[in-house]
Amino acid sequence: MPTTTPPPAAGAAVATAATTGVAATPVDPVVTASPVDAVATGEADAAVRRVLAAYFDGLHHGDTAALAGVFHPEAVYATATEGVLLRLTMPEYFPLVDAREPPAARREARRDLVVSVEFAGPVTALARVECSMGPRRYTDFLTLLLLDGRWQVIAKVFHFETRPAEGE
Repeated sequence: MPTTTPPPAAGAAVATAATTGVAATPVDPVVTASPVDAVATGEADAAVRRVLAAYFDGLHHGDTAALAGVFHPEAVYATATEGVLLRLTMPEYFPLVDAREPPAARREARRDLVVSVEFAGPVTALARVECSMGPRRYTDFLTLLLLDGRWQVIAKVFHFETRPAEGE
């Protein structure tokens, strides 16, 4: 499986409360960087991973203000898991997040994982991440662009599987 260019450490994953026992702290996803210098120094990898941490935090807490700092305003949300295309804009997606009870309110354990981060160039990255909410296990492909001096998710394309309830 492809690894991050450059990798922070072989087999590295994002540490979360579920893996460390320590509560996650809010992360500011706004990072100013020169695109060329960022890739050359590995700063881009660290900046993208901070955005991913903020993404996980926003989902876990149902915090659309935090998610608005992660997603570009014109970002696309898409899946076809249920056999038909579901494509939303951010103004359509955020009210859905606001309307649901967040995993944190249900005291769900965090199960977040950055599987890989790849760079197609100094301003384009693709992250494969996994997380769980309720009975669903999500695999997200997040395309990020470095725009206006910060990494932003421009597309979230995902698949989910529903796990059986305990005891089934």
